[in-house]
Amino acid sequence: MNVYTTDKIRNVVLLGHGGCGKTSLAEAMAYLAGLTNRMGTVTDGNTISDYDKEETKRQFSIHTSVIPIPWDDVKVNILDTPGLFDFVGEVEEAVSVADAAIIVVSGKAGIETGTRRAWEICEKYKLPRMIFVTEMDVDNASFRQVVEDLQELYGKKIAPFHLPIRENGQFVGYVNVVQQKAKRWNDKGTVDKFDVPEYSQENLGICREALMEAVAETSEEFMDRYFGGEEFSEDEIRQALRVNVIDGSIVPVLMGSNVMARGMFTLMVDIVKYFPSPDKRECAGINTTTNEVYQANYDFSKPKSAYVFKTIVDPYIGKYSLIKVNSGVLKTDDVLFNYHKDCDERTGHLYVMRGNKAEEVAELHAGDIGALAKLTKTVTTDSLSTRSNPVTYIRANISKPYVSMRYTAKTKGDEDKISQAIQKLLMEDLTLNYVNDSENRQTLLYGMGDQHLEIVQSVLADKYKVEIELKRPKVAFRETLRKKSDVEYKYKKQSGGHGQYGHVKMTFEPSGDLDTPYVFDQCVVGGAVPKNFFPAVEKGIAEAVKSGPLAAYPVIGVKAVLYDGSYHPVDSSEMAFKVAAAQAFKKGFLEASPVLLEPIATLKVTVPDAYTGDVMGDLNKRRGRVMNMNAENGYQEITADIPYLELYGYNTQLRSMTSGSGNFSYEFARYEQAPDDVAEREIKERASKLVDIEE
Repeated sequence: MNVYTTDKIRNVVLLGHGGCGKTSLAEAMAYLAGLTNRMGTVTDGNTISDYDKEETKRQFSIHTSVIPIPWDDVKVNILDTPGLFDFVGEVEEAVSVADAAIIVVSGKAGIETGTRRAWEICEKYKLPRMIFVTEMDVDNASFRQVVEDLQELYGKKIAPFHLPIRENGQFVGYVNVVQQKAKRWNDKGTVDKFDVPEYSQENLGICREALMEAVAETSEEFMDRYFGGEEFSEDEIRQALRVNVIDGSIVPVLMGSNVMARGMFTLMVDIVKYFPSPDKRECAGINTTTNEVYQANYDFSKPKSAYVFKTIVDPYIGKYSLIKVNSGVLKTDDVLFNYHKDCDERTGHLYVMRGNKAEEVAELHAGDIGALAKLTKTVTTDSLSTRSNPVTYIRANISKPYVSMRYTAKTKGDEDKISQAIQKLLMEDLTLNYVNDSENRQTLLYGMGDQHLEIVQSVLADKYKVEIELKRPKVAFRETLRKKSDVEYKYKKQSGGHGQYGHVKMTFEPSGDLDTPYVFDQCVVGGAVPKNFFPAVEKGIAEAVKSGPLAAYPVIGVKAVLYDGSYHPVDSSEMAFKVAAAQAFKKGFLEASPVLLEPIATLKVTVPDAYTGDVMGDLNKRRGRVMNMNAENGYQEITADIPYLELYGYNTQLRSMTSGSGNFSYEFARYEQAPDDVAEREIKERASKLVDIEE
């Protein structure tokens, strides 16, 4: 591939709801640019960007793909992202290096949850954007309805550029709203100009008015002229568009048909014309030597630096670190410094990725997106620079996973292989987490949703040849007591030679501190139990609280006091007193009104106002207690206390209730007494654990 200078580069991310046509749009753009001689389809599994086996099998995008598309003398780096929320981490990685966005909307389905999410992402990252309406070849697709819905949501900044023309149910051409001229596609793939049809005049008037309002909103002078009834010239309109698309005050709406590759030509022209090259965007890091702000700003003349936004680890093609060059010009065999790992990395060859194919390039200029192979220590979100000018960039904010499943190896002995394979997946996917919960003897996988974890399971089987089973996670209950008990236990054993003798009298009561398993004290007088056995007594308590006598869960919040006992000058030993204390604890604990405690989470749920009632009702069913509600920008943030036991399956239910627009997070708050029915069920299920402990 050719080398492109910064001003000849456009980095554009495709965003939108799952199934709206992002991948097929990228395919049509690549076909129009001559990268392929035949358009692939998602259903056939032969598109450039959906190359992964799981993607072709499931027919939706799982990973972000980069497709560099040459257009005249410009390179448009298309970042095709997944639309399903389970893979939002891939979107966040892509957006962190994009300079503009195309929000893809299905003309048939209209505005969906993913459309709104895409807009919010653009707002958060201050990305210039266009909206491209697909499926205009479908009979019931309505461009006008999409434009009206967008204007209702986002106001007068929505500016329709084109209008579809249909004849006999066929999508045959479009009206250019700026020029007020009609164009029809011909057999050569070009367009013929003709008069705007009578039946399109009304819609043209509506779209033209919307465009003029958007242009008028860009300056007071234009506003005055607009209200004075003046017409803007085509040059004035285009000049206003160039300036205001970049600052986000105008959002063009274009349309076309992906399967017919119609509308892509005007889209590519408008990307080059209206979207900013990287040098029109700001980019700053921190010089770690001086601690001052380093204004990289994609300046090719400054010391070289880059940001790693994604990692590809594949058993067949190896490891690639996808980068955006933030300053300078990277060349083959450069040595770059990784501040985070305090190491040098040799770049070797430079590549650009086209789907899963790596093409070698001589150099990468500031603002370009490329790939480096086999970096040994560098991981996603690391920064690369020179040792003489060490720079670090803010790491992308990647969503935290809250959906967990317990996993076990299907084949005994595969545990190490599974662990190694998961480590490779963790390098690729920052929304995947792996937790070894030794307390509950389980290993947990955390992901963004059930489908995410199911795909991880499938990838492990297909790519790494190891199989896991996913199960419901165990919940970490606790045991405590509510009253005071006074018990005595004498441990006496004779088996020839020295016997065993330990005798303790102890009280057990609530300590008032549920953060600590136990508090031990002694008030023995007269040497009834010698001081040298006190540590053994405490050790017996320390071991006993690890597995309580109620349901074999850890014990918390107990105060144990040794106040009397007796000893034998020959047979008493540390072991005897340890056993006596442990047995006294079990006896005393069961006599002090023991209860089971369940963990409580503080849950934060953010949903559109319209779904508040449904969410509140569901929380009540799950024993949730709403603590606070906060309304902002059409959303409600609901804070509630909810048992961990009730969080299982909440992600699926929340998405179902809110059409995918709700999200949640939670953190551990405290332990509370479990209701009688929950406690009885747990105690019954754990009965076998108690038998094992006593044996």
